[in-house]
Amino acid sequence: MDFSPTPSHDAGNPARAVRDEDAFDVAAVSAWLREHAAEGFRDTVAGDPEVRQFPGGASNLTYLLRYPDRDLILRRPPVGRKAAGAHDMGREHRIQTALAPVFALVPRMVGFCDDGSVLGSEFYVMEKLEGTIVRQDFPPSIDLSEDQASQLCRNVVDVLISLHQVDTTRPDIAAFGKGEGYVARQVDGWSKRFRAARTDGVGDYERVMAWLDEHQPADVATRVIHNDFRLDNLVLDPHDPLRVIGMLDWEMATLGDPLMDLGGAMAYWIEPDDDEFSQLFRRQPTTAPGMWSRAQVVAHYCTRMGFEMTPERWRFYDVFGMFRLAVIAQQIYYRYVNGQTTNEAFAVFGDAVTHLEKRCEAVIS
Repeated sequence: MDFSPTPSHDAGNPARAVRDEDAFDVAAVSAWLREHAAEGFRDTVAGDPEVRQFPGGASNLTYLLRYPDRDLILRRPPVGRKAAGAHDMGREHRIQTALAPVFALVPRMVGFCDDGSVLGSEFYVMEKLEGTIVRQDFPPSIDLSEDQASQLCRNVVDVLISLHQVDTTRPDIAAFGKGEGYVARQVDGWSKRFRAARTDGVGDYERVMAWLDEHQPADVATRVIHNDFRLDNLVLDPHDPLRVIGMLDWEMATLGDPLMDLGGAMAYWIEPDDDEFSQLFRRQPTTAPGMWSRAQVVAHYCTRMGFEMTPERWRFYDVFGMFRLAVIAQQIYYRYVNGQTTNEAFAVFGDAVTHLEKRCEAVIS
């Protein structure tokens, strides 16, 4: 499911006119940028930009600021009820700023604004990476052989491995999260979020939450984790689509257990023989010939990272990843049901929550 927009050259999600409910004072933002933009971007923001919005995002809102000489990206929170601790623009900005010296795939930051009088909320602006983002299917410009698709999967998983190998002893990175005890905090935290956002017509997930609580393992390590790792949060080189040149959407990045990050990523990874409902919600070309199965991804990752893994041990991370995805979907569906967003694409998220409960139950059983 597409829970947050990813800005770049994106044939599957082109920027469009700004939705009325998400409009803002362009002149005020433009004036702020002229005064506060980082060195190297001052000449870019001399005038007022044309503003477009990337559709499909249900988490933070993402806009294209189109200037004559360069395009920039603006990120802000959604309107309406927000989960506690979510949509922290300052944190998202700080994380990317801290990672930039040691992880080359983060975009450059242009500026962060915590003055609510400018836009009505915090926001930050970053460079627009020039590349390709793949969504449900590969665009016509990317025609991969099975061997090339396999190599792309290897390169993508290696990017996640590279992130999980970042030195967490650097003071600015050590401040990302609480570290040890991450698994327990996640099981407890996502369970509370689901109960707080539950609406009529969806299951209660009580058996799933009880099973996760009972079967949670100890943390295997404390690493920098992205927490929303998907193909459509990666930017591919426009001249070499097998090469990743950027990673986007750092809203939920923190320090934590890397296997939990992998489990979350695999919840989005649909295979050709998955059920029909899962196929309808596929948002990555993971069913294309040559693309790896979830088991192949897990095996390659664990071998490279030195983690011993068995199918039985993986069950916890599998169930947790699907449960976490269900909670994210439910939080969005809550906003839709309560009229906090008018995006009709979210009307079916309740069905997705129900379906994910069945998938969790099947793995548990």
